[in-house]
Amino acid sequence: VQLQASGGGLIQPGGSLTLSCTASGFTLASSSVAWFRQAPGKEREGVVGIRGGDRRTVYADSVKGRFTISRDNAKNTVYLRMNNLKPEDTAVYYCATSSGNPIYQNLLRPIGYNFWGQGTLVTVSS
Repeated sequence: VQLQASGGGLIQPGGSLTLSCTASGFTLASSSVAWFRQAPGKEREGVVGIRGGDRRTVYADSVKGRFTISRDNAKNTVYLRMNNLKPEDTAVYYCATSSGNPIYQNLLRPIGYNFWGQGTLVTVSS
């Protein structure tokens, strides 16, 4: 299983960016998928998670209303659309998926996932 995250870059505050996560050797369509991020000197935090079975989705409070997760099953790809970016959104963003079905409480916790992409850097700065 491989996850390839891409789409990061330098963006000004208030701007938008879309990250992509493409899987190989694994089907994302019916799987639980999440985006995490890790800023320098901070722990990895869950940004958004969507459970494969019932499609329950949970967003971190810090990104609600600004970030949106979506899928393109034909491309075996998951996206993270990020609007109104803020400097505090600066981090390495990782996509993750699970061969199981994490409980709702673990959708934003690393323990809920066992496959990880390599990360893509998002820098929000003027």
